[in-house]
Amino acid sequence: MKYEGIVYRPPSEARSLIVQVTIGCAHNTCTFCNMYKAKDFRVRSMDEIMEDLREAHDGYGAYVQKVFLADGDALVLQTENLLAILDAVRELFPNCVRVASYGTAQDILRKSEEELRQLKEAGLGIVYVGAESGDDEILREINKGVTARELKEAGQKLKRCGIQTSVTLISGLGGRKKVKEHALACAELITAMNPEYASFLTLRLYEGTPMYEDVVEGRFERITADEIVDEMKIFLENVDSPGTVFRTNHASNYVVLAGTLNEDIPSMLTQLDEAKRNHHYRRFRETGDL
Repeated sequence: MKYEGIVYRPPSEARSLIVQVTIGCAHNTCTFCNMYKAKDFRVRSMDEIMEDLREAHDGYGAYVQKVFLADGDALVLQTENLLAILDAVRELFPNCVRVASYGTAQDILRKSEEELRQLKEAGLGIVYVGAESGDDEILREINKGVTARELKEAGQKLKRCGIQTSVTLISGLGGRKKVKEHALACAELITAMNPEYASFLTLRLYEGTPMYEDVVEGRFERITADEIVDEMKIFLENVDSPGTVFRTNHASNYVVLAGTLNEDIPSMLTQLDEAKRNHHYRRFRETGDL
């Protein structure tokens, strides 16, 4: 297997075979993100991808149960190439039960519903969408390159085509000026998408990113742990997405929540109240970020 640079994957793909079908991220201009800055985006050749798949088959093919297609947005590939990759996965890894990838709203909307259904039938089971926020002003400020409407349409499109969706949002992304607005917009976004999974990370900033400089120079004011709890309470009090598995269990989160919307909202709100009252917040390992 050949890997270029640091390889990222969702926490739930920890035991998956990771295959880079792209290098880096086609967008790669979000102001808070440093994940792919050291890589120039390109789509790997089909020969390279197939060679990796065959090598993985020879090494531990019978043990592969899940495959994750990296890097940042595998769905940018032409559908015929994705179908060829999925066919190879099905042939080489007979015990594989699911293939996953990151996907941008733009990539999803560019594909027809027929194409997405073909990908579903070929084995693409879930797409991880980094929505970050449902507020259009925040999305513009972080240079996400997508609108809330497009995010909603992409999620609804995947749902119609039978592909599961996992949506990631970021606590504190609106700063102190937009705590309520960010929370309400995220609730509206998840309500409209009704994804199978939704989660929040907490904003962490890394040197060299534009948002890091905004904080250093006073243009962006980060919110406190108490304010993050307030933001999360607003989100939970306004979201309506029955059946969505909800988590805030990333290393960056101050309070770990785990439940299913909407049935577990009352217990999660109680947990947030207790955490704020006792100032009982998880401490995460510092990595040199702000």
